[in-house]
Amino acid sequence: MTKKINPGWTLLALAISAFAIGSTEFISVGLMPLLVSSFHIDLAQAGLTVSVYALGIMFGAPVMTLLTGRMNRHRLMLIIMSLFITGNLLAAFAPTFGILLTGRIIAALAHGIFMTIASVIAADVVAPAKRASAIAVMFTGLTVATVTGVPLGTMIGQLGGWRWSFIFISLIGVVSLITDFWLIPRQLPLPSKATVRGMIRILTNPKLVVALLVTALGYGGTFVVYTYLSPLLEQQMGWSANAVVVILVIYGLMVAFGNTMGGRFANAQPLPALFKMFIGLFVTLLILTLTGASHWLGLLTVLVMGIFAFMNVPGLQLYIVQLAENETPNDITMASALNISAFNVGIALGSGIGGQVTSQFGLGWTPLFGALMVAISLLGLLGLLRLARLVKPVIRHNREN
Repeated sequence: MTKKINPGWTLLALAISAFAIGSTEFISVGLMPLLVSSFHIDLAQAGLTVSVYALGIMFGAPVMTLLTGRMNRHRLMLIIMSLFITGNLLAAFAPTFGILLTGRIIAALAHGIFMTIASVIAADVVAPAKRASAIAVMFTGLTVATVTGVPLGTMIGQLGGWRWSFIFISLIGVVSLITDFWLIPRQLPLPSKATVRGMIRILTNPKLVVALLVTALGYGGTFVVYTYLSPLLEQQMGWSANAVVVILVIYGLMVAFGNTMGGRFANAQPLPALFKMFIGLFVTLLILTLTGASHWLGLLTVLVMGIFAFMNVPGLQLYIVQLAENETPNDITMASALNISAFNVGIALGSGIGGQVTSQFGLGWTPLFGALMVAISLLGLLGLLRLARLVKPVIRHNREN
C-alpha cells in the first residue's frame, strides 16, 4: 500500500522545482557583461543565451507534451529535473559559447514540459475547490526566483565567475530532484492524451491563434529591454555592477508585486484586465525611451516596468484555458502547452529584436521597439474584446429563449 503524501509537501516540492526552473531562465540576463568578456562576443550574441533558451521551451513544450503524455507523472518529473541538471552543468563547464548554448537548449526542454505538467499535478493533489490556490502556490517558486534566484546567481557570477552561477543553479536542481522523488505521489491520474490533431485544431481556430499572438507579442515586448537590462543600467544610466545586483533584487520585488496584483485583477474578467495592463506597459516603455539615459528617472521607470512586465501572465494563462474550454474543450492541456510556447516565442522574439536594435541603433532604442510589440498585442486584444461583446448578447438571448 502506497503511503499518502500530504498535498502541502507535494506543492512545496513543485515550488522548489519552479524556483530552480525560474532561476535558470533569466540567469544570463545578469551575467551578460561577464559572458561578453569571457567569450569575446558582442551583446547581441550574448543575448542568444536568452532567446535560444526561449526557443527551446517554445518547441519543447508541445513536442515533449506529445511524447510524454501517457508517462507516469512521478517518473516524468524525475526525468525533467535530471535533464535540467545536465543542461546547466554543461553550460557551467562549456569551453565554447556554442556548447554553452547547447546546455541552455537542454535545460529549456526540461523547462517547457515542467511548466505544462506541474500545474496539472498541483491541481490533482488537492480538492477541486482548492485547485487555483494550489497552482498559485506552485508558481510562487517562479516569483521567488525572480526576486532572489536571478540576483543571487548574478552576485555569485560577479564574485566567483559566471560558471559558478550555473553550478549554483545545478545544485538547486539536485535539491529539487530529491524533493520530487520523495514528495510527489507515485500514482497520479494521467490527463487526456494530447494529440497532433488537437494541436492542429487549436492552431486553426482564429480566436485561439489571436490569443496566442497576444501572449507572444504582449509578454515579449518587455524582453526587448529586459534581456539587456544589466548593460542598460550600467552603460546608459551609469549604475555600478554592484548596484545592478541590488537593482535586480528590487526589480524582482516589483515583478512579484505586479504578478500578484495581476492575478487578482484578472480573476473575474481576464480580457478587460489584460487590456488595461498592456496599456500600462506600453506607456511605461514609451516613457523609458525618454528617460533611459537618466540616472534616477531611468531607474524609476525600469522599476515601474517591473510592475507591468509579468502582471499579465496569470490573466493570459487563465484566458487561454477559458477560451479553449469554449472553442476546443478536448484540447485544454495542449492549449496550455502552446500558450507556454507563446510566452517563449515572445521572449525569443523580444530578445532577438533587442539584439538587433542594440547592434544597429544602440541600447537606448530598445524600449521603443518593445512598445511597438505591445501596441500590436493591444490591437489583438481589441479584436478579442469586440468578439466577446458580440457573443455575450447572443448567449443571453439563447438562455432567455
